[in-house]
Amino acid sequence: MSGRTPERLIGTGKEAEIFEYGTAVLKLYNAEKPKRAAFREAALLALVESLGLPVPVVHGVLQVGNRWGVVMSRADGPSFAEVMLHRSDLLGRYLREMALLHLRVHANSGMQFSGAKPRLAADIAKAEILGGARRDGLLLRLSGMPDGDRLCHGDFHPLNIVGPPGDAVIIDWPNAGCGDPAADVCRSYVLIRHVAPDIAAAYIDSYVAVSRIDANEILSWLPFVAAGRIAEGVPDEEADLIRTVDQYLA
Repeated sequence: MSGRTPERLIGTGKEAEIFEYGTAVLKLYNAEKPKRAAFREAALLALVESLGLPVPVVHGVLQVGNRWGVVMSRADGPSFAEVMLHRSDLLGRYLREMALLHLRVHANSGMQFSGAKPRLAADIAKAEILGGARRDGLLLRLSGMPDGDRLCHGDFHPLNIVGPPGDAVIIDWPNAGCGDPAADVCRSYVLIRHVAPDIAAAYIDSYVAVSRIDANEILSWLPFVAAGRIAEGVPDEEADLIRTVDQYLA
């Protein structure tokens, strides 16, 4: 696909930038990301879209210079994170809506997606700072955790939910996989906890309230999710993540 030049920069992440692109947006990966990354994300998003979930609509993949990107429909409005951090009076409503959206994701079979648990094992194996003994212990215990067969977002947090309750769009699906919903909620907890620990704990309560999953099931994934997060290159979180792992292994 070819077309117009990317317009105003509206967002920046670790691996890509988001540009206005007419009435749509262009997610343009950094130059070091291979061509296949853009095609993979477009395919994943199209597959999720076919399930009837509230996600951006894929329009195509294109190359801009030495970078590859995905053109998709634009999600309008503030993210849930913006509202939750600045409007304490709306926090409960947004947490419940977030939990209901997450539950809606988990209602779908994930069998067409790659396994989330093997990916987590691979991430733990790459977390060299843990040392061999820690990693071996975690991987051994992870093997006994449920595989799960539900669709999991893999990066479900308030920044990735855009728009008002009832009309929100879930964005950023490259980590979608087939797994255990409890692990997916635990991943949300770990991602939120670094910024807002009280909101992270409240989110577990909100998800438990709308689902049949117990909080203990969610937190049983905590050492594994924390260890996997280390492999993502988050130095400002490392000390807390290692403490979490050590508390489990003690």
